[in-house]
Amino acid sequence: MKITLVRHTSLAIAPHICYGQSDIAVSSNFDAELLQLQHKLVGDTFDAIYTSPLQRCHQLARALCGDEDFDLNCQDIQLDARLKELHFGDWEMRPWDAIPRDTFDNWASDYANLAPPNGETFSQLHARAKSFVEDVSGHSYTHVLVITHGGLIRALIAEVLQMPLKRLFRISIDHASITQLEFKGDIPKVLFMNL
Repeated sequence: MKITLVRHTSLAIAPHICYGQSDIAVSSNFDAELLQLQHKLVGDTFDAIYTSPLQRCHQLARALCGDEDFDLNCQDIQLDARLKELHFGDWEMRPWDAIPRDTFDNWASDYANLAPPNGETFSQLHARAKSFVEDVSGHSYTHVLVITHGGLIRALIAEVLQMPLKRLFRISIDHASITQLEFKGDIPKVLFMNL
């Protein structure tokens, strides 16, 4: 089974704001970024489409399903809360530089195991990502399209490559980029990243 992961398009939010699970609208570049994604995905056939329920992902999923080049329609979209971004708790919608530096540095030194106040750890996000893949693997899918967030894509890359979670933010996942994973046999693979 292949899983094609698409990160949502750019957002209508000022730079350097922590937004995690906040439900932010897409930017005015949506149509242009959608067109680029459609060109990258042309020729692919998908058995199913899953999306984070946050509007930035769900809107993209609906737009892609409306494309006649794909054999999917909007009724095929399956919302899955496990595909949401990391929950930053009390930090949501705050500028990163408004978070006290020592508090941020402490979290950044071990974000796999430490959560922002009232948020979640990256290990919890990683567990959500693994649970999603285990459930999807139980179907007879050959190729699944997933519209999600940068943090979740990083978590799945870490799972496939058996990487420690500690340094995952060194991996850049661009808006409107595609990453493809393959789960075949005993050894899963990252086929490509950030296309």
